[in-house]
Amino acid sequence: MDLPLVYHTDYSFDFPHKHRFPMDKFVRLHDHLRDTGLLHDNNLHSPEICSRDILSLAHDPDYVRRFHDNQLDSAALRRMGLPWSDALVRRTSRAVGGSLLTAELALQQGLACHLAGGTHHAHYDFASGFCIFNDLAIISRYLLASGKVQRVLIFDCDVHQGDGTARILENDPDAITVSLHCENNFPARKAQSDWDIPLPRQLDDAGYLKIVDDVLGYLLPLYQPDLVLYDAGVDVHRDDALGYLNLSDQGIAQRDRRVIDHCLGRDIPVCAVIGGGYSADRDALARRHGILHHSAAQIWQQRALG
Repeated sequence: MDLPLVYHTDYSFDFPHKHRFPMDKFVRLHDHLRDTGLLHDNNLHSPEICSRDILSLAHDPDYVRRFHDNQLDSAALRRMGLPWSDALVRRTSRAVGGSLLTAELALQQGLACHLAGGTHHAHYDFASGFCIFNDLAIISRYLLASGKVQRVLIFDCDVHQGDGTARILENDPDAITVSLHCENNFPARKAQSDWDIPLPRQLDDAGYLKIVDDVLGYLLPLYQPDLVLYDAGVDVHRDDALGYLNLSDQGIAQRDRRVIDHCLGRDIPVCAVIGGGYSADRDALARRHGILHHSAAQIWQQRALG
């Protein structure tokens, strides 16, 4: 059985090319994975649009309504950082549905990867940093409320702190928030995760990977979660426009392999989302995001053969 991958054509739509948010990276990632043979019709899973009721598990229902109905004021739109459109509403709600589907597939099969997701700056009642709804918090609340898991651990390796996730879930004892992030980077005002691991600027592969090993080696036995939500942001890359860390392609591949190996070695399923990544070279960025899916597929194949 091939690694389950989740994607929908709604994820990318016509968007100002010079905008800092690379809206076309999702379709480019899809095309890259198709071209390399990793993604095909037999392992592609297509999500539904996430309902407003499920979005409201982690968000203010009035905020959910105002976003859908184009009733956010100019200050809220500035903070969101994206121009509102019907296509953005479809894309946003569908992508949360995609993360939920990825989590369900991970629980069924042990490992699944999304070609989007990781919108960890979205707060309870406002958007921030290109993030409108917080898929990590929504998944956690949904799976816990439905009894499908007893404890979930969010392992957020995006270069920016998962401030929205931390604040939404701060009173949820069975949703453990872990954030490895560049200390001197967005957001300027940090939240308090259950475990914050602030990293110095220009941290390299070796230093970063040691921290990943140490943190997972300690926290996974401590919490013994039923699912890990892994935010595999590639804005830790040395060439990222918004990053300030110094990881190579090989370092990111090693990070992804270690996270997945740590979890699967303890029989903990992994739902992986792509998180942040910013570059004017969109094809290079798509290949960088694809490191996650290739690393996961290699592990998946080895376990199937082993």
